[in-house]
Amino acid sequence: MLRKTCQKRLVARGAPVLQNGCSHVSSQSIAIKAQARQRYLLVLLFAGFTLTGIEITVAGPMLPIFISRWSLTDSRAGIFLTLEFACSLGGVWLSSLISHYFGNRTSLVLGYLVIGGGLATLNSTSMTVAQIALAALGTGYGLVVPITNLAVAEIGGARSASLVSLVNFAWGVGSFACPPLVLFALKNASLTKMLYLFAGFGFLLAVSFLFSQFPHSHTAAGSESPSPATGVSLLATSSLAALFLLYVATETSFGSWAAAHVKRLAISGSGIWTLAPMFFYGGLMAGRAVAPFVLHRVREYRLVMGALVVVIISGAFFVLADTQAIAFVSVTVTGLGCATIFPIYVAWLSRWYGAGATRIRGVMFSMSSIGSSTAPGLVGIVSTHAGGLRIGLLVPLFCTVAMIFLLLLIRRQAAV
Repeated sequence: MLRKTCQKRLVARGAPVLQNGCSHVSSQSIAIKAQARQRYLLVLLFAGFTLTGIEITVAGPMLPIFISRWSLTDSRAGIFLTLEFACSLGGVWLSSLISHYFGNRTSLVLGYLVIGGGLATLNSTSMTVAQIALAALGTGYGLVVPITNLAVAEIGGARSASLVSLVNFAWGVGSFACPPLVLFALKNASLTKMLYLFAGFGFLLAVSFLFSQFPHSHTAAGSESPSPATGVSLLATSSLAALFLLYVATETSFGSWAAAHVKRLAISGSGIWTLAPMFFYGGLMAGRAVAPFVLHRVREYRLVMGALVVVIISGAFFVLADTQAIAFVSVTVTGLGCATIFPIYVAWLSRWYGAGATRIRGVMFSMSSIGSSTAPGLVGIVSTHAGGLRIGLLVPLFCTVAMIFLLLLIRRQAAV
């Protein structure tokens, strides 16, 4: 009788009737709804990472504008970048606290609200307001990036490195599009309007995440007591933390100072120097687009080591470039080399520690924020006191060499 009643209800709704009755239909519908929620969450995470690619890199093409507007030295200009990325460290810490007590969704909502506010006020004629805006952009970035990376890694499961590469590809789309958009806005005197548009997108994302649902381990992170995976030594943990720091230090240094370096190679004031970060992030984006295919054929450890060698060689060409053409080509290859490094580090974090990654993520992403907050400013300081930006850009090259030595120390763990 119950089966017939269920079948009648399903027929009345136009749904297919299964021979095993309502229970199987109910299980199937639950699975379909879960998949739909997961797709909705992934769409939001990918869309959000596209915006973070714009907001965290917009200071790079705008840095020469700030230098000209307020007559800044490289050292003082570097403070702008240090402020932004130092606040991203604070955002990571806030993210850990907020997700522990209120869930990851709350951290994402607050993060995109703060990002929206920072974008809306970035092009202020007041240096103080611009600095506050950069602080907001960094804080919002720290609130959303750790959660996004680890949520995508968990959804990806065994293919976590590939899916993390794809979500970071979305980040690359935003960072790649940012410099030409800034150039277009400058030529049309509409930079403030463009930033308002991005701010509105940030506010829309904040509202959209209110209706999202995370996997249980993320939404209830505070109620669990995760334990790290066995077999991860203190040396491996310390080295992975250092790798997070050094990689982000390398990427942000090249991305933030590319426009300023290329501008000093320019013969005329055509403004093409604004596009230098686009070439770097274009290489980064292209590399992350093909990374899932490469990761099926090349072991992660070998791929990271090869990528670091590429970064060292192409980065040296960029530093020593005496024409814009050489600079653009070399910085593109540098971005290509950087493409797979960070996604693989995130995949290792998720794989080595299992459920314990939820607890240790704050440490790892704090280290990455320390790298981004110190390295670009250090480039400016070295540039001012050592005779030029070429010498300052040796900082990210030293970071890349250091990563190779760290990987040699943990090659057994990393090769698992």
